[in-house]
Amino acid sequence: MSDPLIRLQGITKTFGSGPTAFQALKGVDLEVEQGDFVAVMGASGSGKSTTMNILGCLDVPTSGKFWFKNIRVENLERDQRALMRRRYLGFVFQGFNLLARTTAMENVELPLLYRGEDKAVRHDMAMAALDKVGLAPWAKHTPAELSGGQQQRVAIARAIVTHPDVLLADEPTGNLDSERSVEIMELLTDLNRDSGITILMVTHEPEMADYARTVVHFRDGLVERIERRGAAHAVGRRAAG
Repeated sequence: MSDPLIRLQGITKTFGSGPTAFQALKGVDLEVEQGDFVAVMGASGSGKSTTMNILGCLDVPTSGKFWFKNIRVENLERDQRALMRRRYLGFVFQGFNLLARTTAMENVELPLLYRGEDKAVRHDMAMAALDKVGLAPWAKHTPAELSGGQQQRVAIARAIVTHPDVLLADEPTGNLDSERSVEIMELLTDLNRDSGITILMVTHEPEMADYARTVVHFRDGLVERIERRGAAHAVGRRAAG
């Protein structure tokens, strides 16, 4: 078998020092295979968000080892981690985080602008990403002219426009009603299946976790258990919904 895309070994994270120190992670072990769809669940304070921040190269562990594509990430400098984020990772947030006065196209182009791509390349790649999420006809609309579900689709287009290996989604349906939530989860499922993007999604909702093939349960700073459901389970639950 090939090495996992992501591997955490004995990851700890402590905030503060002395008597007020708080150990958010107490030795997390986790492996994520290329192309998996992983739902991360747990109560507030269980360590899931801290782990996702480390996986997204937004924070570093206090101790332990973190491999991404066989690279030891915890040994990288800040600029190297930023380059890894830019090259390999995409992010989707609960609050959409779109720029209010810019069009859907311009929002999606932002990561390409940071990468220094020229205007024509940015336009073509952004249109392709918007088309993939079904929003090409709304390219010139601002967020205020879009529904909540459409705004989240723009956010997903922005996350995938750079063709990332991994999409990290933090409560992507948290601000949506049930119908729009299903639309977003079906879109993520399609991206995972058709584009091969590995998805790591934090959610509190069991109905949303049912779309994943692997569910990781956190408790008190540790991985409590891992459910390997397989593609047949995920597809079956999707069809049943």
